[in-house]
Amino acid sequence: MLKYVQLIQDMEARIERGDFKDGHKLPPIRMLSEQYACSKSTVISAYNELERRHLIYSIPKSGYYVVKRDNRSEQQEQPTMIDLASAAPDSSVFPYIDFQHCINKAIDMYQNDLFEYGTPSGLPSLIRVLQKHLANYQVFAEPHQICITSGVQQALAILTTMPFPNQKETVLIEQPSYHLLIQLLETHGIPVIGIERTSQGIDFDELEKLFRTGNIKLFYTMPRFHNPLGTSYSTREKKALAELAGKYDVYIVEDDYLADLEDDSKSDPVYAYDQSSHLIYLKSYSKILFPGLRVGAAVVPHLLADTFNKYKKLQDIDSSMLSQAALEIYIQSGMFERHKQKIQAAYMRRMELLTNALEREGDIDFARLYKGAHTHIAVGKPFSTPALKERLLRQHVKLDSADAHYLSDFPKKSLIKLNISNVKEEYIEQAVILIAGTIRRMRR
Repeated sequence: MLKYVQLIQDMEARIERGDFKDGHKLPPIRMLSEQYACSKSTVISAYNELERRHLIYSIPKSGYYVVKRDNRSEQQEQPTMIDLASAAPDSSVFPYIDFQHCINKAIDMYQNDLFEYGTPSGLPSLIRVLQKHLANYQVFAEPHQICITSGVQQALAILTTMPFPNQKETVLIEQPSYHLLIQLLETHGIPVIGIERTSQGIDFDELEKLFRTGNIKLFYTMPRFHNPLGTSYSTREKKALAELAGKYDVYIVEDDYLADLEDDSKSDPVYAYDQSSHLIYLKSYSKILFPGLRVGAAVVPHLLADTFNKYKKLQDIDSSMLSQAALEIYIQSGMFERHKQKIQAAYMRRMELLTNALEREGDIDFARLYKGAHTHIAVGKPFSTPALKERLLRQHVKLDSADAHYLSDFPKKSLIKLNISNVKEEYIEQAVILIAGTIRRMRR
């Protein structure tokens, strides 16, 4: 990482943590120059950038100071909304400066290529980088199998509409499942059925029966950090799933969108156990960086690659070349790995705080998780989740039910989604106390 970028990130983090209070004088230029083994001009440039972002200000012949943030009175007038509904990554940890550097570098490196049409499968140099990067997740593939998409959503749109070699038509999805995929399937009238998934997993006997008799083209699953349940399949379940796919000629679409939150080196995707070339692996880079990146990767079997690329080309010719080039540099420079570790640590702390707070309530039925970004509360029936949402919103806690994650004709469970990606640590226990108290009062 450039000393300039590192210095900005470190100083910003220290200001955010409160190491430097409002109005506090910052370390002298010479001191930081020695501490970071860089030139004084580098320190001055970093301070100028922080000043441009209104985090600090300078006084001639005196030094640099932290800007006094006059937000306490505003917070009293407009209390902080604790958002447990949004699944978007935390904007406060977006790697703005790092990625800006990568974009500028990409323009310099690929100035003759970025502003023309690219290839449907993606920037060739990025595909080579992703081939090595995906191997870290135990996803080994040839370049021909990797296609860059405009987010995982585009990959799902292609897979659910393109023909498959098994000549089957029905899509099978877990219930609950990804709400935008459900909207996609029902809007386009694609044949779809569901199979229930709970905190304990799915019924593999029922799954095998559906694979055998249900004319299943593909089975869409989130084996790791399921949204909205938050749970993950065991290694035994992943192996069984891969085995059933080969046995009944059903393709598995594995959405590993939160793979970067996994800290267990022995936890592999279903793809790692595929012996029959029936696994399609989807990887999102928007969830770990920022949604606007719109870059995802689809790893498809050789038999599907040409058809997938054909349908991809008909949808949008190519995905953003600038985003692809910047991501390539971001990964190669080591910035991605450092950012991933930062996100892992932040989300694990928040999830642990959430789980501990829920356990202290005692009578709340929830999934006990310490990794990922989601968990859920089972409120049971009869219970009005819209009324719960409304009452909590008045107490400045925003949450949502899992209703949108079910097919229209599938029996819905009364589940409340809890997502920690946009909640500050200091508000988590407060939110849980308000949620638990409101649920108790409504039950009475």
